[in-house]
Amino acid sequence: MPKKKPAAKAAPTKKWRLYVLRCHDGTLYCGITNDLKRRISQHNLGKGARYTRGRGPVELLRSWPQKSQSAALKAEFAFKRLTRRAKDAILAA
Repeated sequence: MPKKKPAAKAAPTKKWRLYVLRCHDGTLYCGITNDLKRRISQHNLGKGARYTRGRGPVELLRSWPQKSQSAALKAEFAFKRLTRRAKDAILAA
């Protein structure tokens, strides 16, 4: 009888996060990622989103864990629809 190979362990999945940055010019940028440290580094190197290029360095204001990529995308869409006043209130809370 052939020996059974042990099941391969799945690599741990990184959690998706919604994050908000303040750009050097004072504007806000909202995005999602599953590797926050890498993503902020990309923004600061000018290799992140087109919006943040030329607006660096960026500062992380806040991030929130999300259950899935889909949930993160929905949260990003909802945050971007808010007024600046509402965004500032959420960030201050």
